[in-house]
Order: sequence, then C-alpha cells, then structure tokens
Amino acid sequence: MQNPEITAYLKTHCGWSGGVRAVLAKYNLKYTEKDIIQNPAFRWEMETKSGQPLSPCVEVNGTMLPDISGEELEKYLIDNHIVAPSAADAGVPLNAPCSTEEHESRVNVQL
Repeated sequence: MQNPEITAYLKTHCGWSGGVRAVLAKYNLKYTEKDIIQNPAFRWEMETKSGQPLSPCVEVNGTMLPDISGEELEKYLIDNHIVAPSAADAGVPLNAPCSTEEHESRVNVQL
C-alpha cells in the first residue's frame, strides 16, 4: 500500500469529522488536520478547493473529496488501493451527525 498525502478539513467537534478521524486512525494514516472552526482561513481554503461549504472535506493525493463521511472515505481508500480492507472496529460511528449536546455546546473560536 502507498503512503498517501492527506489533508483533512474538519470541525473541532462533529460526528462526521469524528468518523473521518476514526477511519484515518484505523488505517494508521498520517494526515494534516485543518480545523475549520478554530481557523477561518482553513474554512476559506476548504471552500475554495472543494467548491462548496460543507465539511468534512478530505484531500487525498490531490483529489478533493467534498462533504464526505467516514464510511465514504474508507470506501474511497479501499477502492483506490490506498489501504487494504480491515474488519477492525473504528470505535465511533463513521456516518453520524453531531450529537445534540455538541450542537448546544459553546464553541470557542481563536482568531
């Protein structure tokens, strides 16, 4: 398997972002995380590269995967022979929204 170059545009707290992180951890893939909540410049970069405002977005070897779930990311990685399939449990749901508690909690943004 290859060592891909991965950049993940994620939210600090988000069910879908958590699923993407879990897939990357499950396959022990190194990646650059760009938190679009903590750094608005990363949100702008994500929107410019993906052409849309929804997250998570993951760039793998120059291919942008916009508005992707952990399940979709895992399928892409397997289908493109970047990882071999694994039955290991990722530890969190791979295709789930944020919990009500996450939506109701206060987000601290550092500018």
